[in-house]
Amino acid sequence: MPVPSAVRERIRSFLDEDDEIRYVFPADVLMSVRPSVLVVVSRKAITVLSTGFWSRRRPKSVLARLPRGTVLGPVDVQSTPYFRLDGIDYEIDEEYVAVVNAADAEIASPRDFPPDPLPDL
Repeated sequence: MPVPSAVRERIRSFLDEDDEIRYVFPADVLMSVRPSVLVVVSRKAITVLSTGFWSRRRPKSVLARLPRGTVLGPVDVQSTPYFRLDGIDYEIDEEYVAVVNAADAEIASPRDFPPDPLPDL
């Protein structure tokens, strides 16, 4: 399920003014005091935002900010899909595996990645 536009607007307040959101997806960090997060892949960085316990729709703080050249995958899909970023395992729903792979494809082979057909969405 796509992240609603209202959530994307809240996310923008955590990014640089001239940055552009490319991908956003929810993830869970098991056995963490901040289990629900939003992973934001923007033109400049990968940002992990805490959303607290009760809602995945209200980003509260920045937990990590990594250079955009950081690769998220590979995604382990043996059981519940997860990827490791900066030493932390993030579980994601199956529907977001393709999003992680697309974000990584932009870094691994940018010339092979097609242009966004709907850049204004």
